[in-house]
Amino acid sequence: MGLEQRVTELERRLAELEGVSAPEARAADSPSDARSGAPVDARPGSAEPGVRPEFWALQRLKAELASMGSHDGGVLFTGSVRLPTQELYEWQYGTATEQLLDEDWSREADAFAALGHGVRLRLLKEVMAGRRTAAELAELEGMGTSGQVYHHLRQLTGAGWLQAAGRGRYEIPAGRVVPLLVMLSAARP
Repeated sequence: MGLEQRVTELERRLAELEGVSAPEARAADSPSDARSGAPVDARPGSAEPGVRPEFWALQRLKAELASMGSHDGGVLFTGSVRLPTQELYEWQYGTATEQLLDEDWSREADAFAALGHGVRLRLLKEVMAGRRTAAELAELEGMGTSGQVYHHLRQLTGAGWLQAAGRGRYEIPAGRVVPLLVMLSAARP
């Protein structure tokens, strides 16, 4: 591949990353399927024959993996989220299947265990909604005593789902907002 072709390819990929020419990067502005909520790819003939248009992200992932020479596939999760507090989080993470299968999954046990309690999930939801101080969280009905609330906050902080933001305030780290919502989505039937 000549220098001119390489530069052209780099410009194309940069434009896609910036969302300039990639309609799938602007899915939030696209119409969606009323039944599934999945973005509808409005480009005529954009889907491969026999491929449902709501699988545009999967098709893009497969193309990227093929261009990297990955034969075992990979996993990608991404999101663009505006919270009730008007904070915007855009995040993406991908990894190769081989890497995931070669790792020791028990290292992630604490992160999963911290989410295994209804009160902790509610605390995370309330923090996303804007209740950020331990006092505000302890006032909510059904949370238990302030000591119990602090216990749950420590568990979530220790596992990386929360971080102290000073003066008794807590926040979900930016790199955990979308992954948390992905995990909640994955847990749904």
